[in-house]
Amino acid sequence: MSTIPITGPHLQFHTDPGEFLAAAGDYLAADPVVSTVVTTVAHRLVSQRAAGIGQPDRNWWLVIRDESGAVVGAGMRTAPFAPYPPFLLPMPDEAAVALAHALHERGEQVLAVNGALPAAELCAAELARLGGGRVQVNLHTRLHELGELVWPARVPGGLQVATEDDLELVTEWFGAFMGDADEQAGRQRGASADEVPDRAEILRRLQGGQFWFWVDETGQRVHLTGANPPSFGVARVGPVYTPPAQRGHGWASNAVAEVSRRIQAEGARVCLFTDQANPTSNKIYAALGYRPVVDMANLVVIH
Repeated sequence: MSTIPITGPHLQFHTDPGEFLAAAGDYLAADPVVSTVVTTVAHRLVSQRAAGIGQPDRNWWLVIRDESGAVVGAGMRTAPFAPYPPFLLPMPDEAAVALAHALHERGEQVLAVNGALPAAELCAAELARLGGGRVQVNLHTRLHELGELVWPARVPGGLQVATEDDLELVTEWFGAFMGDADEQAGRQRGASADEVPDRAEILRRLQGGQFWFWVDETGQRVHLTGANPPSFGVARVGPVYTPPAQRGHGWASNAVAEVSRRIQAEGARVCLFTDQANPTSNKIYAALGYRPVVDMANLVVIH
């Protein structure tokens, strides 16, 4: 762990996700929906370390404390894909700016910043100022939490858990899901290909029962929904993908509704992200009972 003293908040960098959770766990658990990405990754990497799976030396975890020592913000840099953007949770404005200075002084090349607004925006803007560049929005996202589930019009078929034998199809559809996200955001299709989990990670998720197909009345797999296991009592749904030829039949609404019902039945809260530029998915999730919690963004620093 290293501490960067600044006037006001103090930045503490950790290399061990377990130490990070010990330091920031109470803070993260107090708002587990907003912190879902950070806590999901932290718990997963703690499990991987225990299993002897190594992590890149570039990874870090950030705890921000105020002058009284209370935790007031958090973040991480653990993305397995270039340019390895940090992911920031809400934090004081001055801490977001101070983080940019700390990363600049550490000599870290930061060409993208993801996470909650305005923290990600402030950090990216200061990085651009320090390095001589500009900030461009790559994707505007919105985090939603399910309140009371509203069932959609029922369609034929039902959920079927994906197994290890489905590795090829799940990997293919996960990639297609990211490709659709690229097109929706105005990027070249395939721009986010590196963000698709590697086969080993998808296999681990399959072994954990974290993917489901919607199977129609003929037994054909027509849709894929995934969900991360709960962290601090909150599970996050995603990806949600229907092949183009199968769209418009209600498969996605019914699959997400049933996966969400199962999560809630197990006593967990459930959330998901949407692309703010995709009115179709936002409308679907709102109809199911999902309500906005916080806006986030993926930002690129262009030199």
